[in-house]
Amino acid sequence: MILRETVKQEIETLNEKQLSRIAEYILSLKAQAPPKIKTIPFWESATPKERSQDFLEWVSGLNRTGSTLPDAAFDRSSIYE
Repeated sequence: MILRETVKQEIETLNEKQLSRIAEYILSLKAQAPPKIKTIPFWESATPKERSQDFLEWVSGLNRTGSTLPDAAFDRSSIYE
């Protein structure tokens, strides 16, 4: 990355006082950044009962169009026609 290399080169030319100010600025930038929180996916931390309840809630929220596949769609022989 060009910017990173340019900054590295510029840092090499700074005196101690300037380096100290840069270090303070970097610390203030880090303090402004939100902490990185590693979130654990629900399916990893949930019990089987919680996962099944979540699935049932999801299914209940699906659109109910009333249309279904015809019985022939479930027949194995119709796959090869």
